[in-house]
Amino acid sequence: MAMIQCISPIDGSVYAERPALSLDAAKDVVARARKAQKAWARRPLEERVQLVLKGAARLNEMSDVVVPELAWQMGRPVKYGGEYKGFNERSNYVASIAADALAPLVVEESERFERRIEREAHGVVFVIAPWNYPYMTAINTIAPALMAGNTVVLKHASQTLVVGERLVQAFLEAGVPEDVFQNVFLDHETTSALIAAGSFNFVNFTGSVEGGRSMERAAAGTFTGLGLELGGKDPGYVMEDADLEAAVDTLMDGATYNSGQCCCGIERIYVHESLYDAFVEKSVAWVSNYKLGNPLDPETSLGPMANKRFAKVVREQIADAVSKGAKALVDPKLFPQDDGGAYLAPQVLVDVDHSMAFMREETFGPAVGIMKVKSDEEALALMNDSQYGLTASLWTKDVERASRLGRDIETGTVFMNRADYLDPALCWTGVKETGRGGSLSIIGFQNLTRPKSFHLKKVTA
Repeated sequence: MAMIQCISPIDGSVYAERPALSLDAAKDVVARARKAQKAWARRPLEERVQLVLKGAARLNEMSDVVVPELAWQMGRPVKYGGEYKGFNERSNYVASIAADALAPLVVEESERFERRIEREAHGVVFVIAPWNYPYMTAINTIAPALMAGNTVVLKHASQTLVVGERLVQAFLEAGVPEDVFQNVFLDHETTSALIAAGSFNFVNFTGSVEGGRSMERAAAGTFTGLGLELGGKDPGYVMEDADLEAAVDTLMDGATYNSGQCCCGIERIYVHESLYDAFVEKSVAWVSNYKLGNPLDPETSLGPMANKRFAKVVREQIADAVSKGAKALVDPKLFPQDDGGAYLAPQVLVDVDHSMAFMREETFGPAVGIMKVKSDEEALALMNDSQYGLTASLWTKDVERASRLGRDIETGTVFMNRADYLDPALCWTGVKETGRGGSLSIIGFQNLTRPKSFHLKKVTA
């Protein structure tokens, strides 16, 4: 029997392992989900909403277990208390808009006709969740999918093997029926086989670009709906009128928090020449204040990367950039805990350009490159010189300028004077190789349902 393992970044030990389901066992899970779906969808909307909120509340009660589990699985320091702030914000917001988002669009209601468009659940939704924010990214789809009347099958990344179990445990203890929300452990082959067989009505995948391609290949010809959030190389642009201190604080946090393992983390920064020297100096000082170490230590502010192979990619990108003329400004002596494995010191690079993989390919680590620019036109060209497009962070006091520039940036979200944040009232979406579809907001509900038109003629004469 194939086993799926979570190797802890703390010490390289096997933290958890679970047997992968056979294809037949996985098909049985889907069959139970499909059988349960109609009855779940017939429950009143408010009842479904409240059960989801109770599930979220139950997970909050498990924080003493969940927070250290996250540290063991993917390395985030216990200092930060898990993902409850974003998890709760997203759950509560989608609950608050569910009735309006799912309300029928009434075209006519007269003595002669009723004409309306209703939102109907897809059926069985398959959520394939990532390890970097395993609770927040999963709830983006789980909460609105269940509220809308779908049943959900969750497959979590092997790096966060226990998270799916915890989520399902919390929701079932809160009263969600067991076949309505199920967790599975699957290998890639079984996952692809299920999708290729048209087992699901909608698949939401968050992960790598290559993983997204695998999803599309598996779904080819099945007409299964896909939501894909893939890679990113998100830029920041600091204009000459920016609040320098605020820009440094937010952009450096966005580049390095969670060891840089953020979907919308800042990976490249363009700074107007008038602020460039000061921005670089302050950024290096900001990053140098981290305490790298064991994430179970409450004093640790920067934990290991989730896996030593992820850290290897970051080191290789930095080394390649330095070999081509880049300068690494953070003194490695400040971080003796950097062991050449999963524990990786943060780094700021200058004298970088777009000939370097470090400025083009996803780094997904606590390292960022900073370039000097002379104009909006130069910054715009550099920001758009990417195969990705998730967010862009603009720093200026001029809202009109940010809006004008934002319309020309090839991205899913334009931020002004903030970064690395997911607003549940807005659609979370991307362009180019960052993927397609969108989650959260009213649009997220629309993507997790399909329209059904009712044309009811009351008279025949």
